[in-house]
Amino acid sequence: MANDASTVFDLVILGGGSGGYAAALRGAQLGLDVALIEKGKVGGTCLHNGCIPTKALLHAGEIADQARESAQFGVKATFEGIDMEAVNKYKDDVISGLYKGLQGLIASRKVHYIEGEGKLSSPTSVDVNGQRVQGRHVLLATGSVPKSLPGLEIDGNRIISSDHALKMDRVPKSAIVLGGGVIGVEFASAWKSFGTEVTIVEGLKHLVPVEDENSSKLLERAFRKRGIKFNLGTFFDKAEYTQDGVRVTLADGKTFEAEILLVAIGRGPVSQGLGYEEQGVAMDRGYVLVDEYMQTNVPTISAVGDLVPTLQLAHVGFAEGILVAERLAGLKTVPVDYDGVPKVTYCHPEVASVGITEAKAKEIYGADKVVALKYNLAGNGKSKILKTAGEIKLVQVKDGAVVGVHMVGDRMGEQVGEAQLIYNWEALPAEVAQLIHAHPTQNEAMGEAHLALAGKPLHAHD
Repeated sequence: MANDASTVFDLVILGGGSGGYAAALRGAQLGLDVALIEKGKVGGTCLHNGCIPTKALLHAGEIADQARESAQFGVKATFEGIDMEAVNKYKDDVISGLYKGLQGLIASRKVHYIEGEGKLSSPTSVDVNGQRVQGRHVLLATGSVPKSLPGLEIDGNRIISSDHALKMDRVPKSAIVLGGGVIGVEFASAWKSFGTEVTIVEGLKHLVPVEDENSSKLLERAFRKRGIKFNLGTFFDKAEYTQDGVRVTLADGKTFEAEILLVAIGRGPVSQGLGYEEQGVAMDRGYVLVDEYMQTNVPTISAVGDLVPTLQLAHVGFAEGILVAERLAGLKTVPVDYDGVPKVTYCHPEVASVGITEAKAKEIYGADKVVALKYNLAGNGKSKILKTAGEIKLVQVKDGAVVGVHMVGDRMGEQVGEAQLIYNWEALPAEVAQLIHAHPTQNEAMGEAHLALAGKPLHAHD
């Protein structure tokens, strides 16, 4: 079809990750003739090198921890070690099943799928496999790759990225994790569960620094208890091989040694050499610039996902891709409210949030107009049963809506759905308080927190 010069697709998508395939599926559903171009496997980073495989590793780590700690629940079990070959098979089987399902979806929606490395060749075309694919509109969705620092070479041997870490055939005895954001703390958590001695190096003053400071402090306390070491507030200087591993030196001269170094300082956009700048697309530090409707400065070109400077989350890519497809199909669209996007870090314990931090709320509304309440999970029956510690923190505009929900504790990621509704529907504490939450559940803690904020606490002190 792509060879036929008379064929002009309604939408040509370059990149089959979360944002690209969401746009393809929604566009086809709305009657658009869609071509989807992907050089690797449809599903992109999230399915193959990110969200899904890391959560599989973390769940395997959770099982290991439960085996070690089973005696405290009256269950006699023994932990005999980690079989990485079997862990990787479990992880890969999860990916494979989802991948096959996604391929089936794309075929069933009659999306024209082209496997190959594409390049933007005009404001309305992409060249791939020696062919020119024409479209009335082009969507750029080429995603991201792990970043490094100047002078720090990721060699895949002792100095590795998250891509390498997901394919390891052994459990490292020790590891330094450079970066205390989402990727860094998730790998640190999984490896600690597997038996690795872990040290996190974070240049900023807290782990998960984009979260509310209270959440960061709670996670740091939990990591200390687990024996995960971390050094905060000093930036990286250099890394060098030792006889048995890697030595990392910080700006203050402090050094750390381990078997491997995981570079987890974030991900950068894939945009070089793909023809974007040549076609006049506005860029900044490799990112493609877009308006609130994901349209670039070139009217026939849009961009979504990790390629644009918004939150690097798969579900953000989904939302942005759907927005573009619906806009092109002539539907009324609403821009993404990025403050209203739920965020979850799947370490042990989990960190989940939606809305703005207390510090941001004070900056926007004034310190005297912001109320914050913390509900300790010690008062929650199901959390007691699970032996998890943590808090739900609510940030409210005085006499107004809840503008931030910040949670730390096992399984808190499963509570973020209700938190998202509370924030996005601008709920008042009293409105949430009158909803009945099932007992005993961890979700009940969300209701209890709002009862307390509404001035009628039940299982909490006044």
